[in-house]
Amino acid sequence: MLTERDVAVTLSGEFILDRLLLPAGNYAIRATPDGVQLLREDTTPITEQTAFIFQPTNDARFTIHDITIGVDFHWQRQEDQQFNGALRIECDPTGKLLVINDIAVEDYLTSVIASEMSATAHPELLKAHAIISRSWLLAQLPAWRADRIAARPPGWQGTVSSKELTNWYDRDNHAAFDICADDHCQRYQGIAKATAANVYEAMKETAGIVLMHGDELCDARFSKSCGGFTEVFASAWQDADVTYLQAFYDGETFPTEFALPLDDEANATRWIRGNPAAFCGTDDRTILQRILPSFDQETEDFYRWRVTIQQDELQALLQQKLKLELGAISALEPVQRGASGRLTKLRIVGERATVSIGKELEIRRALSASHLYSSAFVVEANEVTNSIPSSFTLIGAGWGHGVGLCQIGAALMAERGYSYEQILRHYYRGATLARLYQA
Repeated sequence: MLTERDVAVTLSGEFILDRLLLPAGNYAIRATPDGVQLLREDTTPITEQTAFIFQPTNDARFTIHDITIGVDFHWQRQEDQQFNGALRIECDPTGKLLVINDIAVEDYLTSVIASEMSATAHPELLKAHAIISRSWLLAQLPAWRADRIAARPPGWQGTVSSKELTNWYDRDNHAAFDICADDHCQRYQGIAKATAANVYEAMKETAGIVLMHGDELCDARFSKSCGGFTEVFASAWQDADVTYLQAFYDGETFPTEFALPLDDEANATRWIRGNPAAFCGTDDRTILQRILPSFDQETEDFYRWRVTIQQDELQALLQQKLKLELGAISALEPVQRGASGRLTKLRIVGERATVSIGKELEIRRALSASHLYSSAFVVEANEVTNSIPSSFTLIGAGWGHGVGLCQIGAALMAERGYSYEQILRHYYRGATLARLYQA
C-alpha cells in the first residue's frame, strides 16, 4: 500500500477493470474531486470511478513507479516495484490515492523475506524470517488477534504535559487495508526481490508455520541490529510484559569485561562505548553484502556509531519534530534506560524550559532529521561556553528498537551453522512452533 495523488502504472499482461479489458502498457491514475481517473500514457482519459479494482488475467503483473521506501528513515528513496495479484485504488479522506495490492499471505511473505533481508542470505535465516513475518502479519489481522493485541490502542499513545512528552508508535490502524508496505510494518517491495531459489524453498519448507506462546499467536517483533543486547517490549511500546519478547545478551557467553544490568548508567556507558563480541557485531563486508539489501549496505556503522548535532540544528529539530521551543540546549540527560541500555526517557534542558521525552522512537525522531539508528547512546557536550555547548556528540549502539529477533545477529547465527529452530528459540524464549495451515 502507498498513498499518493498521482500514480504511474505499467501493466505487464492484460487486466480487467469491471468489464473493461486493459491491454499491457503504461497508464496514469490520478485523484479527482469525484474519485479516481484512469488515463492512458498520453493522458487520454479512459474512465473515472469512485474506486478501481484491476484483476489480472493469467499471470499478469503490474509495476508501480516511484514508490517511496524507508519513509522518514535515513535510507529513504524511490523505487519501481512489480507485484502479483490484484490492484485496488481508492481515495482516502484527504483526497490522496490509496494504492493497495490484494495478495495471498504466502505470496506476500515470499516478497517480505527477500525485502527485509537479501534473497542471497543463508536459507536458515530466510526460514526463520518467513516464520516471524508470518506470525507478525497474522497477529495484526482480526481473525487471529489475541485479546491483548486487539485491546492495544493504535498509532501513538502517551502523555503530554509542560514537563514530559511520552509517545509510543505502533502499527497504524489501517481501515482500508491490513498493513502498510514499509518499515513501519514490514518491508514488502514486490516480486523482483525474490531472486534466489532458496527464497522459494524457505517458503515451501515453512509454509503455515508460526510462533505460538501457549495458545496465543506471537506478535513476533524484529529489528536490524540489537547492538549486542535485545530489548523488552515495554521499552518501545505500551507498558506490557510480553513473555516471549525479553532482554538478553545476543551471543554465546557474556563478555567478562562488561557488567549487567544495562539499565544502570555506568554499565550502559561502558557497554555502548565498548565493542563487545555478539552475533550482530560484525564488520565482515562479504557477509553483510550477502545478507543485506543493497540500500542497507550503505549503513556501515550500525553496531557502534556516532553522530554530532549542532546547537542550532538541535533547536530546529525539537521545534520541527515535537513543537518544542526550548531555546539554547544546555544538556541532554539520560533519565531512564531499558534493559539493553536503550534510552526510554531523555531530559532536554533548555534556557526556556526543561522537558523529558520518551519512548525510544520518540527520542530517535527528535534528535535526527530522519531517525537515529537507535536510542542506545551516551552524550558528549562539545565546546561549552556559558553553559551552552556548540554541539552534542551521540555515541551509540545498534540499529532499531532491539525487540525480538536481531536480523543481522540471526543472519550471523545462520552463517555459523545454527538452524532456524535454534535461531527462533534464541530470540523468542518460551515460544513454540506450530503449523496453522498447509500452503
